Amino acid sequence: MSDLQLNLLNDFQRGFPLVSAPFDVISRRLGLGVEEVLETLRRLTREGVISRVGAVFCPNRIGVSTLAAMAVPKERLADVAQQVNAYPEINHNYEREYRFNLWFVAIATNPAHLERVLHDIEQQTGLPVMRLPMVQDYHIDLGFDLRPAVGMAGRNRHKAATPRALELDTLDYALVEAIQEGLPLVVRPYAAVGALIGTSEADVLSRLARLLDHGIIKRLGIVVRHHELGFRANAMVVLNIPDEQVDEVGRCIGASGLVNLCYQRPRRLPDWPYNLFCMIHGKDRGAVLEHLEHLRAQCGLTGFPCEILFSRQRFKQTAARYVEAQPKVEAVA
Repeated sequence: MSDLQLNLLNDFQRGFPLVSAPFDVISRRLGLGVEEVLETLRRLTREGVISRVGAVFCPNRIGVSTLAAMAVPKERLADVAQQVNAYPEINHNYEREYRFNLWFVAIATNPAHLERVLHDIEQQTGLPVMRLPMVQDYHIDLGFDLRPAVGMAGRNRHKAATPRALELDTLDYALVEAIQEGLPLVVRPYAAVGALIGTSEADVLSRLARLLDHGIIKRLGIVVRHHELGFRANAMVVLNIPDEQVDEVGRCIGASGLVNLCYQRPRRLPDWPYNLFCMIHGKDRGAVLEHLEHLRAQCGLTGFPCEILFSRQRFKQTAARYVEAQPKVEAVA
């Protein structure tokens, strides 16, 4: 990857310009032509290096979601993973090193829809699904610093908007539907989105700024696929933290700069005693374990029960769909 491509992917994972021609702004900063920037992004998207250029939404602010896990017999794992992947509501699905070995994220428009999907999976596979919805988030980013010279402690320390209540209208939901799989890679993407949903470019820009300000959009920018960029090891680290300490520990982990995600989730006793989850990515297992040791020292985690669930296989990784496409009603003459 050239230095210019590296700068493009590294520097615009957040803070994407909210102006009429954002790729013009990016091209000037990088010293490239705007069409060269667009074609590079299109090519890297086709190659799977980029998931999309667009929004990362805060879980459960639009629609509902849950992390789910299954204990699947080894000989059935590939078949069960394929059955789970068939549901469009599933956007991530991984094998992990643990008795509960299949982990996926399910997203739907409402709780009844979500439960129907999970129940259907149980009926199709004949296996129970452990539901682990988010209770509290302490850090959501999924950005990756691609410059190896940058110190580990400086990773992902970006101030996010404080979540605030916001009542969305019909056009807001149409906007989310239009961009949930990414912005169009054209010179004026916001105008193209506006034309699609029947509003102006200025209105699209205003609504996106409002969603960012209220923390519904966690970040706007290039969403990379970490495995394709060399972050080939990732571990979901789960801890059993006393309830009265979970907020303090979660905030410490979230602010550490060592994790991409940190959430509180419910225990499911007796099978699952863990209530704090974080994701650590690295170039290899050794790097992940090194990050974890720094995290343990930084946040005083050594006394808490902990499991490290490394991923083995990625069965599915797609953009989340928070809003279902609405059927278009044709006018009757």
